[in-house]
Order: sequence, then structure tokens, then C-alpha cells
Amino acid sequence: MHINVDPQPSCTRAWVAAASAIAKPGEGYNVIIGVDDPLAFDDLDNQVIKLVDTFLRDHKQAPISTVVNTLFPVSLYRKFGADGLVAEYRKVYDRLTTKRWGRYFDQMTRQVDGNGETYNPLDKIIEKLKKQNSARTPFKAAYELSLYNPDLDRKRYRDAPCLSFLSFKRHPDRRVSLTATYRNHSYITRCLGNLIGLGRLQAFVAKQADLTVGPLTCISTHAEIDKGDAKVTETKWGIVKARDLIEEAAAILAGRAVTH
Repeated sequence: MHINVDPQPSCTRAWVAAASAIAKPGEGYNVIIGVDDPLAFDDLDNQVIKLVDTFLRDHKQAPISTVVNTLFPVSLYRKFGADGLVAEYRKVYDRLTTKRWGRYFDQMTRQVDGNGETYNPLDKIIEKLKKQNSARTPFKAAYELSLYNPDLDRKRYRDAPCLSFLSFKRHPDRRVSLTATYRNHSYITRCLGNLIGLGRLQAFVAKQADLTVGPLTCISTHAEIDKGDAKVTETKWGIVKARDLIEEAAAILAGRAVTH
């Protein structure tokens, strides 16, 4: 069973389409989201992002910018460039008192191999992609990155990475596409920021490899319309408010008003 959402022109529109597809049942399995241009934003996209961000902040949740930064730390990249990005990120990350959530970029850039040596998996992907620029027949499908770590995660039911796997593909026209697989995906608190963050990550990889950005695909093997913490009033919203948020976002894109 899967839910195949028609490819959308932007991350924001893709989120609205996917969230709308599972809003009634409240969850779905193997929801496949396609984004033609993960860097595309227009005024309507920005209105939806502001709407969702305000909702999250009002309910004491991490804003969209924080979710984006778990996948790609945009502000550090703009300040320190590609050369200083990882070192500066680690300075910030290593000072955190809790690393339970938001460690995706650390996992992408710091893993330990079978010999106990630490290496940067994302850098290796970029290096492999770039080396193929001069190849007569470049390899298309050799650029994988696993975030699920059986050594750390095999006994966990919770708190394991929701993002399990990244697969970059090199196209004959020198575009780089990205497919991201989530074991579980919270569509209100995380999905929109995740899509934007994945697009930023994809753009970084493409630029460093002297390539261009292709489409983004996100597979939510389990997707849910999360309802907040039922035990804490200010962080609880329930399924009705979640559906209202999705409907209002869809109305913005359609250019119509919604009253609840």
C-alpha cells in the first residue's frame, strides 16, 4: 500500500498536497512526495510557511527554521562558507546538553568506520560525484548515506532517527536528485521544514560537486498528522486544528478564503 502524491513545483506545495492526502485518516503508509524544484519559493509559498511557522510557535514547537537547520545549517554556511561549515557546526553541536533530536547533519558528516576511524560521509559523496565530472560514462547510482546506525539504534523503539536514508542520483544532464526515506514522519511539526532542509542540503551537494539541482523525492514509510502533547495544554492542538491548518494552507495556494 502506498500513497503517491502528484509531483509538485515546490516544497511548500508538496507539503500541502501530502498533508491533505492523509488529513482525513490522520496517517498513511509509504507516502511518496515529489518536488520538481526544491529551491522554488513564491509569495504563496512564503504565506504558507508563515502560517505553519506561526502555528508551531503558538504551540511551543520548534519553528521551521530550526527544523531546516537539523538537515542543513543554513546560517553557518552563509557565514563560514563550505570550508568552515562542518568545523563550526561541530563547535555548536558539541556544546549541546542534549543530542536526542536534531543531529541529522552531525550524522551526515561524522561517522566511524569498521577500523574505528572517523570520517565525513557527505564529503565522500561530494568527492565521488565531482570525480565523475570527467568520466566518459559517469556512475549514476553510487552515492548513498545511511543515518540509521544499528550499533546505536537497533534496540530503540523511540528516539532513533526518523530520517533513515539518503540516496543521491547523478543524471546525464548533470543534475543531482535526492531521495530521502523516513521511518516515521510528523507532518505538522516536521515535514515542511524537512522538505525545505533537504532541498538546501541537495543544493549544497550539487554546488560543491559542480552540478545542478534536480528533483527531490521524500518517502514517508509512516506518516502522521501529529496532534501535539495531550498532557500539556499549550502544546496540544488535536486533529481538528491540524486539519484546519492544512485546509487553510491549501486555501492560500488556491487563492480562496477559509472560515472555521
